[in-house]
Amino acid sequence: MLKRKMYQDLLDWRQNRGEECLLIKGARQTGKTYLVRRFGDQEYDSFIEINFLERPSHKEIFAGDLTAEEILKQITARIPNVRIIPGKTLLFLDEIQRCSRARTAMKFLAQNRNIDVIASGSLLGLHYGQDADEGVEEIESIPVGYERSLTMYSLDFEEFLWGLGYSDEAILMLRDYFEKEEKVPPELNDQYLNLFREYMVVGGMPEVVAQYAVNKDFGQVQNIQEKILSDYDDDISNHARIVEKPKVRNCYRTIPSQLARENKKFKYSAVEKKATSRKYADSIMWLVDANSINVSNNVHQPVIPLIGNRNDSEFKAYINDTGLLMAMYGMETKLALLTGKLTGNAKGGIFENAVSECLIKKGIPLFYYKNKANTQEIEFLIERNGEVTPIEVKAGNASTKSLNTFIEEKKPAIAYKIVDGNIGRSGTKLTIPHYMAMFVE
Repeated sequence: MLKRKMYQDLLDWRQNRGEECLLIKGARQTGKTYLVRRFGDQEYDSFIEINFLERPSHKEIFAGDLTAEEILKQITARIPNVRIIPGKTLLFLDEIQRCSRARTAMKFLAQNRNIDVIASGSLLGLHYGQDADEGVEEIESIPVGYERSLTMYSLDFEEFLWGLGYSDEAILMLRDYFEKEEKVPPELNDQYLNLFREYMVVGGMPEVVAQYAVNKDFGQVQNIQEKILSDYDDDISNHARIVEKPKVRNCYRTIPSQLARENKKFKYSAVEKKATSRKYADSIMWLVDANSINVSNNVHQPVIPLIGNRNDSEFKAYINDTGLLMAMYGMETKLALLTGKLTGNAKGGIFENAVSECLIKKGIPLFYYKNKANTQEIEFLIERNGEVTPIEVKAGNASTKSLNTFIEEKKPAIAYKIVDGNIGRSGTKLTIPHYMAMFVE
């Protein structure tokens, strides 16, 4: 059983929910349904699950009046052996995108103190009109103010370590080295650098991690990842509009090659010769809203607020799970990464992708810096303690000319260099090993 950090978020929501239902978004196969079922079984005396994809007939529960009393009456009439225990019942509305009136009804259910409600579904990030599936219904009224939204991602590196049996104490020890800026004993540092490379190959999809934790079989890892990628391709076929299907698919498939270039800025011309944003921007937005990719925008002026200085026409695109990116590259690339034999620009792109995951899973938006003269590029910028903090990512442990220039010109309080090495401090530049990206915030 994989331990997930979002379980605590669910506990916090239950404790302080007020008049709010919970809506869980996220990419397919990140474990949303499994987590809610486990939460319902362990924390409530009564757990009721309605899956509108599996049982379309259950939409009739919401066909009449949308008062909480009427809905609960319809549930008890149509679903056998359910119990409504005041204050101790969780109602889980899965695949809610297929029943718009259920989404509208969340406002009235939220006001009822007798029952807690969590909703989830596939591709909930897509706006109506982006989703061509005829089974997806336009929402009559979004329950603004009565709906708290969370996004679930694949496992982060800390959760991956839990899945392999590493304890909280072991991770706290690493954090202690990070906070004290003390060198990690070489053997221990090498161990966790290797574990991070394993994480990059395996990724964080729960089914993949669960298999790997038991069997340590990279062949099975690849097979499951290819199945997930096939499911993502099916999502494009089933949910993208007809005119967008080939464009969305081609944009997604070109990301590994775009990350393997020295200049990793996404280029529409790499998807189709002479193509522009006019033709492909909607396809990129579809992938973002489907949580299939994460986008990092360039900022020409690295000052707060970063979002106010971003350039929407210049961005990098990262695959939502580095394990899936590695599966797209194939087994030989995985082997080369694991054995330290991987070279070339793809190596840098893979490590960038991994660090982008670490940041986005901590709720940190992605930005990078490239000045107009193209003489400086910093892989990531984050807002920290009221100022901009630069993060440079090195697949190895090479020099950091761009970061050194940034420090000299902008004088940040701290700058991170993330490398295949150990901890070290030089002025405001703090060098940390790849695996400690999980502690940056």
